[in-house]
Amino acid sequence: MLKLIILDRDGVINQDSADYIKHADEWEPIPGSLEAIARLTSAGYKVVIATNQSGVGRGYFTIDALAEMNAKMRSLLAEKGGIIDAIFVCPHKPEDGCRCRKPAPGMFEEIKRRYNLEHVSGIYAIGDSLRDLQAAASAGFQPWLVLTGNGQKTRQDPAFNQDTPISETLAAAVDSILSSQHD
Repeated sequence: MLKLIILDRDGVINQDSADYIKHADEWEPIPGSLEAIARLTSAGYKVVIATNQSGVGRGYFTIDALAEMNAKMRSLLAEKGGIIDAIFVCPHKPEDGCRCRKPAPGMFEEIKRRYNLEHVSGIYAIGDSLRDLQAAASAGFQPWLVLTGNGQKTRQDPAFNQDTPISETLAAAVDSILSSQHD
């Protein structure tokens, strides 16, 4: 069976900002996140990112600037021995009504098609926002909340499913996932 894990980007892998991360210079990893992805890579996981990037649709930054941010992420990650297999992006604004913007499941459905996945119930999707978790769950993936980024606020949301696993950081979530494989 394919070992796959899906991550949100802003607030999970890198520091988030209410003003948007608009340039590669602003993209800063959350301590331990790149090392966590490298551990997943070493354990044979394909790591995939599913990220809303409405800053593109809003005109706050270009698709080229987004590509530079992702190139920085991949470069810093490569130094740690980690690999991102694919990045799925929704560049649309909330009012565009697309099927890819989380909480809609479009990016997750595309991941299923791309990786030819029939059964996804044991595949984790780690996010910090309610919409990340809702999109993952509606596509059949197992949501996992991290308390970085918007995670603290998400945990307090009445719509948050209390059965969802919670970790302080991506590194802690990865530790839990990898240690459960050895049980």
